[in-house]
Amino acid sequence: MFTGIVEELGEVTAVENLGDASRFRLRGPLVTEDAKHGDSIAVNGVCLTVVECGDGEFTADVMAETLKRSSLGALTTGSRVNLERPMALGGRLGGHLVQGHVDGTGTITGREPSEHWEIVKVSLPPDLARYVVEKGSITVDGVSLTVVEAGDDYFTISLIPTTLDLTTLGIKQAGDPVNLEVDVLAKYVERLLGADRKESVR
Repeated sequence: MFTGIVEELGEVTAVENLGDASRFRLRGPLVTEDAKHGDSIAVNGVCLTVVECGDGEFTADVMAETLKRSSLGALTTGSRVNLERPMALGGRLGGHLVQGHVDGTGTITGREPSEHWEIVKVSLPPDLARYVVEKGSITVDGVSLTVVEAGDDYFTISLIPTTLDLTTLGIKQAGDPVNLEVDVLAKYVERLLGADRKESVR
């Protein structure tokens, strides 16, 4: 479980194509300082398992399902990535509950800078729109954010200077893909309400 509070701006140092999978080597001295084989680290919001770790870098295998559902397949050597270790039990929940299970991808369609923040517009897949509400939470490339405006096929977020400086959202441009994870609580509520409706029909 993660919080969507990015700890480190890391870098892809190697990508090995394995046919229906890929192996990534990533640099992140902070997130690897206490990491070991089998641990989880979120990369642009995708929960990956550490295969090897040492010298400030770690290796992770990415299966076909993850490549299909996320934007990790577009990463190349030198790509910058958002990194976060799992939440420590008993620690502060700075963002919201994030599983690292990407629901789909969107595309940055516009950026509107102002003096102290920047409004970013992101396309929203139709099957995810029902989970996104104004003032609700959404994870974009692993960053916990508050939705400013929720449309049928888009949403907007407001980025403060810290987020622009310390995450990849400060360097992504219009046309770039981003990983999206909606609030898991909304999905549970939908499932439970659906079950109630089925019971009432019987």
